[in-house]
Parts: sequence; structure tokens; C-alpha cells
Amino acid sequence: MVFLMVAVCAASLSFLTYTYLARLNRILLNTPESIQKVSPKRWTKDELRQTYQRLEKNPITIKDYASRIPPKLDRRYIITGGSGLVGGYIVLQLLERGQPPESIRIVEFRPLSRADMLNGPASTVDLVNTDISSAESTNKAFEKPWPSSVAHLPLTVFHTAAVITPSDRSKLVYGLCESVNERGTQNILNAARKVGADILISTSSGSISIRPIKLWISPWKALTSSNANLPEMKNRLQIMDEKDFFEPPRKHEEHFANYAVSKARAERIVCKANSPELRTGSIRPANGVYGQPGDNTLWGTLAMGDCPTWCANVIQPFVHGINVALAHLDYEAVLASNPRAPQAGRPFVVTDPSPPVSYLDMYQAIGTLSNTPFRLKLVPPITMWLLSYAVEWYSLLPVKYPFLKRMLPEVKGDLRHMKPGLFSVTTHIVATNDNASRRVEEGGLGYTGVVTTLEGMVQEIVEWNIEHKGHKQAKKFQTSVSLADEIAKAAEAAAVMEKLGK
Repeated sequence: MVFLMVAVCAASLSFLTYTYLARLNRILLNTPESIQKVSPKRWTKDELRQTYQRLEKNPITIKDYASRIPPKLDRRYIITGGSGLVGGYIVLQLLERGQPPESIRIVEFRPLSRADMLNGPASTVDLVNTDISSAESTNKAFEKPWPSSVAHLPLTVFHTAAVITPSDRSKLVYGLCESVNERGTQNILNAARKVGADILISTSSGSISIRPIKLWISPWKALTSSNANLPEMKNRLQIMDEKDFFEPPRKHEEHFANYAVSKARAERIVCKANSPELRTGSIRPANGVYGQPGDNTLWGTLAMGDCPTWCANVIQPFVHGINVALAHLDYEAVLASNPRAPQAGRPFVVTDPSPPVSYLDMYQAIGTLSNTPFRLKLVPPITMWLLSYAVEWYSLLPVKYPFLKRMLPEVKGDLRHMKPGLFSVTTHIVATNDNASRRVEEGGLGYTGVVTTLEGMVQEIVEWNIEHKGHKQAKKFQTSVSLADEIAKAAEAAAVMEKLGK
């Protein structure tokens, strides 16, 4: 009798747990009506093919939007991360508007790799291999003598370098973000002051404003609601703006991941340093940035071939690197024209000049247009959520207990990023660049983007297909996330060598 009662209780509990998790899954698959109103239209195959044909014949080039680039200034430039997604476009736009190559210096961790910078004026720009987490390395790069033709010019610093760890959220593994994004920014600021720079603009992140999703809602509320009136998880729909900057700094756990924590602290380091002698500010690109081979958003997905996803219905305000770079130059123009500009010392969010789109739109574009195999595999989001907790717990074991590192196999590949923080950054987001788009006399930057998300993503697929002509399988490219993994391993190896040296 007792055994029967235990069995009935266990079965009932299992049924309720399954029902509860199934309801959470339904909630995650539901797209709130409020976000559907912001992004009501999905890309059609005909629309994608027509855009592809147009851009295949007339691809987007820097000449197409040259008139939108702010006018040339008689200045020198240091661009950290200048061969990356945003930094590279800044360099190309500076050259296009007439800055001489000798007036530009790229401060970078890796060799020049962007195909559009390997020829022409960009290939002659000075590149100084630098580790910005080292004050000594950073100072050396900034203090390197300039050609006599430009040495007398005032100096602008565009700080775009960073490491991206999209899902790590534990303080136990904050070290990499702290050393590069936080301490590296302080090193850049100190070096800029030493060499007399009078403008410093950093690439921040719109993800700073994102709060963690509260997955676990009341079981009673979840189980008793109807399918037509599903409850909503806290923070599942978020507005990406700059309001948080004007509030007290958030606690570590109030950010979605370590990356956002480090970018928020770095942003405040830059903006707090603002003065008439060194005007500063930050640009917050919306989530996520795309527009070059190796970007995490589109090329990372193209390269997968088999693409498991739990977020096809999720709406996001993507932004092209071209638009982000233009915003940096807009900001510089404002600060250069007015040493006491009210726009200084604060961040501005920027997005594409089009409504946010869903991940399904991106998947539809790839599946319709790519010449390499692409298979979308829809997986239950609640299953991936539960898996993410297990991966995070397992990954932190050797961090908490170092002796386990020799015993436990390392989580590798994309699975190592499958942690709860990833779900908060891939949630429904609406970004507003209302402040950046205001006229300068009204306190804005006069920002307008030139590439829509549809055009930008289709243009990338055109370039992907050219790159893969005659190839049946996708090539491997280094993304900013895989670069962060590479930097982390290099830092770990250096720490081991230093320990052995002692």
C-alpha cells in the first residue's frame, strides 16, 4: 500500500513537472503581440531573391555611401581593433573621405585579415601588434613616432577592441573580460592621455542594458493559464537604450553575462574621463553586429551547415558594421567642432535604418540564397535551457576545484557557449537610436544608417557565395567568439609559463 502511494505521488509529480516544463516551452515559443507590432513583416523568398539579384549586380560599396561619411578632418587616428568588424570599417571610411594612410595607425592583437583591407590604401596603414591588457604594450603602441607630415596634428582614438564571451556569467571566470575589456580600456585611456589625444570614442555594446531573463515563473501561474493567455517571463521583452547609464551601476548578476559587465564598466571609465582636454563618449551597437566574413551573427550561422536553433521566433535589432562605423565618425565630428559639446561623456545606441527582424528571417535568407548546404533544426527551447544549466555547472567544476581539470574532459565546440546567459541575449529586443538620430543642435549625433538589415544580410550571402563558388562545404572562419577562445588559451598558457618561471 505504501509503495503504491509513493508510486502514485512520484507519477503525479513527474506529470506536473513535465506539464510545467511544457508550458514554459510554449511560452518561449510564443511571440508577444507587442513585439509583433514592432516587427510585423517577415521576409519572403521572392523579396530575398530580388534583393540578391540587385546586389549581385550592384553590390554595396563604400562609394555608394561616401557622401554620408562626415567630412575629412586634419587629424591623426589610432584605431584599436582596427582590422576587426567595426574598426576595419572606420579605417576604410577614414581613407575614403581623404585621410592619408600615414595619419592612421591600427593597434591590433592579430595580423590584418580583412580581405577588403589587404589591398589599396588600407594595406599601407601602419599596424602595431599590441596586447591592450598590458599597459606596457599599449603605451609602446601609442608612443611610436609618427611621420613628420602628420606628427603635429591633433589625435583621435577610436577604441573598438574587445573580447566577446557571450554566455559566461560567473565571477569565477570574469578574468578574461576584465583584463581585455575593462583593464584594457583603462590602459587605452591612460595611453591616450600620455600622448595628448583630445578625442576618445569607444565601441561599447547595446547588450549592457539587457537584464537576465527570469525563466522560472510561478508553477501555479504557468499551469492554470490558457494557451490564449500565456503568462510572460520577466525581462523576455526588453528595450535597448541608454537609460541605465544615467542610473547607479548595476550589480554583476544584474547583467546577462560577464561581457556586458565588462563593457558597462569600460563605458563608464571612458565617459567619466570626459573633459575639455579629452572629449570622450561611447557608441552602443544594437545586438548583434554583422557585416564581414567571420562575424558571429551571419557568417557564424552560414558556416554551421546544420543549424540547431531554439530562437527562430525571436526578434532582434541587428546592426551592420558600416552603420556602426558611421556613428563613430558622426560622434567625432560633434566633439571636434565643440570642446564643450553636451553630447560628450555619454553613450548612444545605434541600429540599422529598418525595423528589427527575427532569427527566422535570417535563417530564411540563408536557406533561400546560400550555395552551401544549410539545414535548420528546430529544438525545444526549454530543453536547451536545461542543458545550459548542466553545461555551466560542469564547466565551473574545474574552476572551483582545480584538481578536477586533469580528470574532467573539456567542453569543446559550440556546446561550451551553451550557458544560461546566452538565452538572455537572444531574447526579444527592440532598440532605439532616437537620441543618436537627433540633430546635433538638439543634442544628438545626426546619425542615419545607410544599410538596412535586409540589404546588409543579403549582401553578405552574395559575398559568401562568391567565396564558396565550387565548394560543397562551408569553409571555417575565425569569429570574434572563437578569437576570444584563442586569446583565453594564450593567456592561460602565458600564466602557466610565468608560474613555471617563478
